[in-house]
Amino acid sequence: MDNDWIDTGPELATKLERIYGLLERHHLDALLLRQASNFAWATCGAASFINRADSLGAATLVITPQRRLVVSDNIEAPRLMNEAGLGQQGWESATQPWYTGQDPLAALIQGVRAGADFAYPGALDLAGELSALRLPLTAQEGQRFRRLGRLCAQGMEQAARAVVPGMSEYEIAAALAQAVEAAGVQATVNLVAVDERIFAYRHPLPTSRRLQKYAMLILCGRQGGLVCSLTRLVHFGPLPAEVRRKAEAVARIDAEMIAATRPAGTLGDVFAAAQVAYAAAGFPDEWQLHHQGGPAGYHPRETIATPGATRPILAGQVFAWNPSITGAKSEDTILVGEQGNEILTEMPNWPVLAIQAGGQTIKRPAILERTDL
Repeated sequence: MDNDWIDTGPELATKLERIYGLLERHHLDALLLRQASNFAWATCGAASFINRADSLGAATLVITPQRRLVVSDNIEAPRLMNEAGLGQQGWESATQPWYTGQDPLAALIQGVRAGADFAYPGALDLAGELSALRLPLTAQEGQRFRRLGRLCAQGMEQAARAVVPGMSEYEIAAALAQAVEAAGVQATVNLVAVDERIFAYRHPLPTSRRLQKYAMLILCGRQGGLVCSLTRLVHFGPLPAEVRRKAEAVARIDAEMIAATRPAGTLGDVFAAAQVAYAAAGFPDEWQLHHQGGPAGYHPRETIATPGATRPILAGQVFAWNPSITGAKSEDTILVGEQGNEILTEMPNWPVLAIQAGGQTIKRPAILERTDL
């Protein structure tokens, strides 16, 4: 089991308490969870998906105040109950042969008032409320996030330092995927741009374009359901003055956003700090060209910060901000602590810019300048 290095008992108890509270608020008897993200959240990290591209998993959780069922076919049940550790967590298996073609939930919830995170006849749609329920992370999730951040950072640095001119974006993406997948992290978002494509697209799906001087690598890595995000840039030869100016500006914007991400504040507060920082850097309208990020968890972003957003920032939450100025970007995943913020995807050997923001020094990644080739 991928998360067997952490005791999930306290985490599971906390989540069940939240779920039972949700059922009570809506006067429901059962909750059905089929989204892969919610399945991982409720089971403290188990993977229900087979096809990574499908948001729905191959099993459904049925949770009532009296029982906790894992509903699946006979293909998935052994792995989920044994290898994924759900039997050890106290879940019961409700299994049917894969070839029946029948709805396994129909008999289980007949006459039951149910809520669900997917479209199911007669069930109340609770997908939005479940997203909010996931946001206050447990201490155990924070520990897993730290481990995931280290693995994502190590994989990113390995891949970024292996980049050389002549590689295609496909080849760079393959190197990044190999580096993290070998450590048990799924590259759920793997974006690469080289040279002029960095200036043209905020979400650059890899192509056959070959690197000449400038490369950008973007990763969202998933393990145990949790997702870390980070971006790094590499330049070969002298860095153009305009690119350096933009990189330093976006690093300062990112630092101001990290400094503003503190308990008692809101997403809107951070967004306002970003807007001020963009203007002070001489790029007042660049924030309009791409979202600025938000709280992370079982999705790369559980919600996206927007002007005036009132969602509160809580200690223990994880955030991934990603300010960008055309041709430059800054992105890491941070954990909000009681006394300060922790950069989970920090790379000790990567060049940094030391930025003064909020009365502290915040290190943001610089562009790795390669002059050895």
